[in-house]
Amino acid sequence: MEKYQYHIFSPYRVCPLGAHVDHQHGLVTGFAIDKGVDLWFNVNGSSQIENGKLKIENYPENHVHLESKTFEGTVDFEIDAPSQVREHHWGDYARGAKYALRKRFELKRGITGVIQGSLPVGGLSSSAAVLIAYVMAFAKANDITLQPFEVVKIASEAEREYIGLNNGLLDQACIALGKKDGLLFLDCDSNDWRIIKRNPDMPEFEIGIFFSGLTRSLVNSDYNLRVYECKTAAWNMLAYTDQPLKTFDKTFLRDIPKATFEKTRIAMPQRFARRAEHFYSEYRRVRQGVTAWETGNLKLFGKLSFDSCESSIHNYECGSPELIAIYEIMRSLPGVYGGRFSGAGFKGACIALVDPAYKEEIQKVLTEKYLEQFPEYEKTFQVFWVKPDDGARFVEV
Repeated sequence: MEKYQYHIFSPYRVCPLGAHVDHQHGLVTGFAIDKGVDLWFNVNGSSQIENGKLKIENYPENHVHLESKTFEGTVDFEIDAPSQVREHHWGDYARGAKYALRKRFELKRGITGVIQGSLPVGGLSSSAAVLIAYVMAFAKANDITLQPFEVVKIASEAEREYIGLNNGLLDQACIALGKKDGLLFLDCDSNDWRIIKRNPDMPEFEIGIFFSGLTRSLVNSDYNLRVYECKTAAWNMLAYTDQPLKTFDKTFLRDIPKATFEKTRIAMPQRFARRAEHFYSEYRRVRQGVTAWETGNLKLFGKLSFDSCESSIHNYECGSPELIAIYEIMRSLPGVYGGRFSGAGFKGACIALVDPAYKEEIQKVLTEKYLEQFPEYEKTFQVFWVKPDDGARFVEV
């Protein structure tokens, strides 16, 4: 991509512990990984040297023109105009980034660029990776300096308010803040975060990503419904204990003590009790997992990740038959420390922390057993091996 001034790499992410709780202000953990989204771009209205000659962009200064190596069509809009309604097209993510940035800054210069993802869409927060790349690119084009956590908040706002996914900060935080030698630990209530460095005594591991062959869209899944169910559980608890109700958007399970849940769980409909049970048990697992990581106990950390997936299946009630099959197969294989659904657990992928010495055998056996159950995914089921990586960054062109 020699003709472009700038190159941003925005990694995908995996979350070994802290599933489905960021939107309830819970505790989460995660890694950025060494696969992700690449965005190459020029700033419109500027000039570049190409093959020893000065090249001027054809687009006006305020124009955004984007192409994708993953999706068809092109995207064109003006950076200084209000964002129009969603078009249900890959360009919505660029418009969403513009929408959230324009609430804070004046934008004058657009970009001409091309974007490419390195893995299939589904379960690794590709949407958050794309949004962060666009936020960083539009900020660069307009001489706006953003701290990494500002990028997190702006990209998250774009996804909630423009794209329409009621998520928390987990995905964006992993992607923007991740470090290759540590685990991100984020409190989604206070937004306090830290990178916990790998204990020198921890065994080596790689991360297996097992794509079911199904793709997914969280906006069109039960993701938002689960968020509302968690909030309804919180409302039930407040109502049963004669506490004042807050508006729905300001109601979070994190604000309600577990003791209140234990008193009221029998009174509320069981589907809401199960959602709350997942939240409180996941909070405990993350706390235990952070201690396990700090002490280098990868075996316990992996077991807690498996337990998280069990709760996702039985309490949060997500997971397609395909994902559950992958999870059950990998749980039985030697060399797998732990793992769970990646992302929200609606179609997508499973992730596992794996002893590298067992990689080939795990891939072989898991592929055989999965395709015995689901032969229709023979051409779309895929296995990838990745490692933790640093967060979103500019790459030297």
